[in-house]
Amino acid sequence: MSEYVLEIRDLSICFYSGRKEIPAVENLSFNLSRGETLGIVGESGSGKTVTSLSIMKLIPNPPGKITGGEMFFGSLDLLKVDEDTIRQIRGNNISMIFQEPMTSLNPVYTIGEQLSEVFCTHQKLSKKEAMKKSLDMLKQVKIPLAEKRMKQYPHELSGGMRQRVMIAMALACMPEILIADEPTTALDVTIQSQILHLIREMKEKMNTAVILITHNMGVVAEMADNVMVMYCGRALEYADVRTLFKEPKHPYTIGLLNSIPRIKGGRKKLYAIKGSVPVPGEITAGCRFNSRCEYVFEKCLVEEPPIFEVGKSKVRCWKYEGKGVTV
Repeated sequence: MSEYVLEIRDLSICFYSGRKEIPAVENLSFNLSRGETLGIVGESGSGKTVTSLSIMKLIPNPPGKITGGEMFFGSLDLLKVDEDTIRQIRGNNISMIFQEPMTSLNPVYTIGEQLSEVFCTHQKLSKKEAMKKSLDMLKQVKIPLAEKRMKQYPHELSGGMRQRVMIAMALACMPEILIADEPTTALDVTIQSQILHLIREMKEKMNTAVILITHNMGVVAEMADNVMVMYCGRALEYADVRTLFKEPKHPYTIGLLNSIPRIKGGRKKLYAIKGSVPVPGEITAGCRFNSRCEYVFEKCLVEEPPIFEVGKSKVRCWKYEGKGVTV
């Protein structure tokens, strides 16, 4: 048995607009171990959500298409299995908490009806048994007055409550992999903390591997074991969370960490990475980050760097040519 619950090799995803091919993710590779939390960070448009949707085989086609790579869940290549197989895996073995719970929950069905459907579909339980298990799950995610909530509709619940329902649905079948895509977006700070604590608690109880997608470096520091930094569809740096925060290597990672507001120290202008994320497909030569990098030199403009292994980090940057081993 592989030590990894998920292995992704050279994943590439494109979107098509007329005859134009727009790359969203290119040659992305990473592994996920059992019980690990992998944080994927980067600005909007870096390919984080598209990567997670590809794991669930939810890329809309058209206009999107997975154009290359391998994605192994155990011995299964998810990119080659038929739709019936992936439907059984999705929600049962691999689950996802989507960004916005209000649009992810069906407004015309009660919470109990939507949650019980997971058990009816994947575990073939009767309606009565599914409702009982649904009530237990709501209690596990610490929703007060769970019996009452079962009969309510999504619009009758607060944002934090809806997010807890989404977590209950995602964890209902005790999946091996949980993908959490910006699970605390638009929630206030106290609710954010509760949701993150809940995900960690459920993960430890079920030994579930978690892919945590976020742009919040504070959330990454609190939750992740390892971190992958994405930019323009590429992985620019990969390291364990302690190494990444203590010894960031890539200029983009350094910029992200410098952008975090500090409580200590005197007042000073908040650091910002100059420029903005390029339009997908705009940079056709050189490093993807070259238009915004403070350390850019001639080679960065004409040739894309490979991944160098430097200490405990893997980094895609010409600064480390000769200082690390090419992966």
